[in-house]
Amino acid sequence: MGKPLFYEIFEKPATSCIIGLCTSIWFYIQKKNIGYSHVGMSYETAIEGHYWRIITSAFSHISVIHLVFNMSALWSLGVIEQLGHMGLGIEFYLHYTLVLVLLSGTLVVGAYHVLIRKFKLEYFRRVTAVGYSCVVFGWMTILSAKQPSSKLDLFGFLSLPISFAPFESLIFTSIIVPQASFVGHLSGIIVGYAIAWGLIHGMNNYWAISMLGWTGIVSVLSLKQSGTFDFNFLEIESVTDPSLPSVRFLASGNGRTLQMSSLPVAGADIV
Repeated sequence: MGKPLFYEIFEKPATSCIIGLCTSIWFYIQKKNIGYSHVGMSYETAIEGHYWRIITSAFSHISVIHLVFNMSALWSLGVIEQLGHMGLGIEFYLHYTLVLVLLSGTLVVGAYHVLIRKFKLEYFRRVTAVGYSCVVFGWMTILSAKQPSSKLDLFGFLSLPISFAPFESLIFTSIIVPQASFVGHLSGIIVGYAIAWGLIHGMNNYWAISMLGWTGIVSVLSLKQSGTFDFNFLEIESVTDPSLPSVRFLASGNGRTLQMSSLPVAGADIV
């Protein structure tokens, strides 16, 4: 007989929160009738400066099948939170989830760039990536390297040896969800191996908070620059002063105004 659900939630707090977040976002997307183009990441939106889409695309799902597959796999992978004695654990899980979200998303855009520029595959200009699959495949890969004897449970009845799970799931997902991003899943696997083999290492609370802070700043500035969301209190100006960029708050009648100044480089403003 399995453990009660509330007990498993207590054992996997970070995983449970992420599943709750992704599910809530899915419900919101369905209620507001939001499409791929509003939250997904594509090559065209990336070169237009919509960097915030790396975050929104990771936590958004349009297809219920895709959501169920990802969350089912993620729930099984939540065992990583309990493996502190193996150098994993909840802190490792949170730190490298952030790394997986950012690096796998960046790698997807980089792969699209190569496919478009080098191989002239213009189709990938129109491909929009969405879903938590990159991170799920990354954690599958890490667990397969760290604990190859484990099993991955999907949908409550399908059990796969974790050592083969990344590539088995890559094929399985391509069959049941034809529009799933092969490039995105493969990017998650590549970043997962880089973490598992120690090519990416050294994450701690300082670096995690720093990365999270800079991710927030870049996301807000890209939202402002792309015109997706209007931050009335935020003003971005460029000046010819040779001094370093400066940030300051100015008092105004309607509250506080944040001004940022930067130097123009090659005809473009540094933001």
